[in-house]
Amino acid sequence: IKVFNTEYDILFAFLTSLIITYVAIPKVIFFADRYRLADVPGERASHKRSVPIFGGIAIFSGIIFSLLFWAELDSIQFILVSFLIVFFVGVIDDLLSLTPVKKLIGQIIAILIVIYLGEIQIDSMHGVLGIHELPDFMAALFTVFVVVVITNAFNLIDGVDGLAGGVGFISASFFGVVALIMNQFDMAIIAFSLMGALLAFLKYNFHPARVFMGDSGSLLVGIILSVLAINSIRYGLVSETNSLPNKGPLLAMVFLAIPLFDSLRVFVVRLIKGAHPLYPGREHIHHVLLDLGLGHTITALTLYLGSLLLILVSYFLLELNINTSITILAVISFIILIIPVYILRKRK
Repeated sequence: IKVFNTEYDILFAFLTSLIITYVAIPKVIFFADRYRLADVPGERASHKRSVPIFGGIAIFSGIIFSLLFWAELDSIQFILVSFLIVFFVGVIDDLLSLTPVKKLIGQIIAILIVIYLGEIQIDSMHGVLGIHELPDFMAALFTVFVVVVITNAFNLIDGVDGLAGGVGFISASFFGVVALIMNQFDMAIIAFSLMGALLAFLKYNFHPARVFMGDSGSLLVGIILSVLAINSIRYGLVSETNSLPNKGPLLAMVFLAIPLFDSLRVFVVRLIKGAHPLYPGREHIHHVLLDLGLGHTITALTLYLGSLLLILVSYFLLELNINTSITILAVISFIILIIPVYILRKRK
C-alpha cells in the first residue's frame, strides 16, 4: 500500500532498502555459516579463506520490499518479475553451479518479459554508427544483447572485496539522478532502492569481507542496472531545463564504463591469444591491480575513482557529436585500463 505520493518517496525507498538489507545480512551470514554455504578459494580466487555467499538474498529483500512499498506497481510489475527470475537463477547457480547456457536462458527469459509485457526496449540508437530508429524485431534483439552484456560484465567484476557493490552504487546513483532530472520517479525509486541495498551490503563486504553477494546478488544488480541503462538510452537527458535526447547511449556507457570496457578488453585479449573469450581467467583489471601489490581496499577505491573520473570527463563530451563522444570515452577508458597491465608486464 502506497502511503505518500511525493518526491520524498525516493528518500524513503533508499532508507527502506538500506535498513532491511543491513538487518538481513547478519542473518544471512549466520544461515550460510550454519549450513556451510560458503565460497571456497580456488585458483582464480582473490581471497584466502571461505566466505559465506548469498549476500544477494539480503540485497534482494531490501530492494523488493522497498519497491513494493514505495513504487507504483502498475508501472513496474513486469520489471519486478524479471528481477525475481534473475535472482532465482542466481540462487540456483550459487547452490548447484548452473552452466553458462542455463544462466543465459534465464536472463533472456527475464528481459523478454520486460520487452513484450513491460513494453520497455531500446527503439533507437540515436545516431550511433549512423543508426537511428530500429524495427521492432531488431529493437528487441538489440535490447536482449545489451542486457546480457551489462549483466555479465557486472558479474565479472565481482572479484574483489567491495568492488562490485561500490561500482554498482556509483552507477545506480547517476542513473537515479538522471531519472530524477527527467521526472521518472519509478525509475528513480528503483535506482535509489538499489543504492540503499548496496550501501548496506558494503558495510559487510569491504576487506576482509564477511559475506559475498554471490551470483544471486551480482546477476540481480546487473539486471537492475540493465533496466536503468535501457531507460537512459531510450530517453537521453530531457527535462524542462535540459534537452539532450540523443545522449542516452553515452550516459549508459559512461555510468557502466569500468565493467563494460574491462570486459571488452579481456574479450579481445583472449581472442588475440587464441584462448576461449568466455573462459575464466585472471586478466580482469582488479586481478591486475592485485598482482601489482594493491590490496583489496585500494584496488576497489582505485576503480571507484576511475569510474568517477570517466563520468566527469563525459560531462565535457555532452555537446559533441554522439559518435565522437563515445569514441573519446572508449579511448580514455582503455588507456586507464591498459596502464596497470603495462606496468605489471614491465615489472615481470
